[in-house]
Amino acid sequence: MTRIAEACAGPAFIAFTVAGDPDPGMSVRIARTLIDAGADILELGVPFSDPPGDGPTIQKADERALNAGTTTDTVFSIVREIRAFSDIPIVLLTYFNPVYRRGPDRFYREAHEAGVDGILIADLPVEEADEVVDLSRRYGIDQIFLVSRDTSPKRLKVIARHAGGFLYLVSVHGVTGARPEIPEELPAFIHRVREQTALPLAVGFGISTPDHVSAVCRAGANGAIVGSAIVEIIERNLSREPEMMAGLHAYTSSLTAMKEERSGSSP
Repeated sequence: MTRIAEACAGPAFIAFTVAGDPDPGMSVRIARTLIDAGADILELGVPFSDPPGDGPTIQKADERALNAGTTTDTVFSIVREIRAFSDIPIVLLTYFNPVYRRGPDRFYREAHEAGVDGILIADLPVEEADEVVDLSRRYGIDQIFLVSRDTSPKRLKVIARHAGGFLYLVSVHGVTGARPEIPEELPAFIHRVREQTALPLAVGFGISTPDHVSAVCRAGANGAIVGSAIVEIIERNLSREPEMMAGLHAYTSSLTAMKEERSGSSP
């Protein structure tokens, strides 16, 4: 069992930030704060200039990281710095362009050497992912895939056969971003996917409050992923690091407390 699968037995709270936002040094300190506050898995976005799946909050974080000089080399350096004080599972969320430009074999090899546990390539469909799936197995990295409410049962079986770590269930249509409510259809979506695979299921997109995390866990998910709400705290406190870290710690602690209220009932 991989570290990601072990963490998802919890259930897991998965905290997302963009690597290098607002600068590489502070990005490491943010990661430490999220870990200290109880995050079970850390998801680091590889900053990209044209992220089609991300809403304005994460797009601005990508811009800040790129303006601070963050490159793929920097991302791997950030992972190594986190590894110096934590063995938390680390997932990279990227688009295919950075992988292609570096060369897939080199990207996966260096990710493994840095201490990455999983990679999700947001714009790479499973039908075109044979090369990276082979590389993920060669280097002992979980290849994570997105599943939407529109994913057909036939395609879901293909994704489950190639995936490792967990399946990333996209709770809403559209791009990333905090939303006031989670969809009423979410429990049925989780149940439908659960019937097709024994892999852990983690729900993301729109998850932002303790009630959301509790509802996701009660609906049968193995993890809840929160990104935009975390990034918003960073954005609001760019020139006030103590306030930023205090806000991140308090917010993350409130979410990790709620994930324990898992039951078999629907929200």
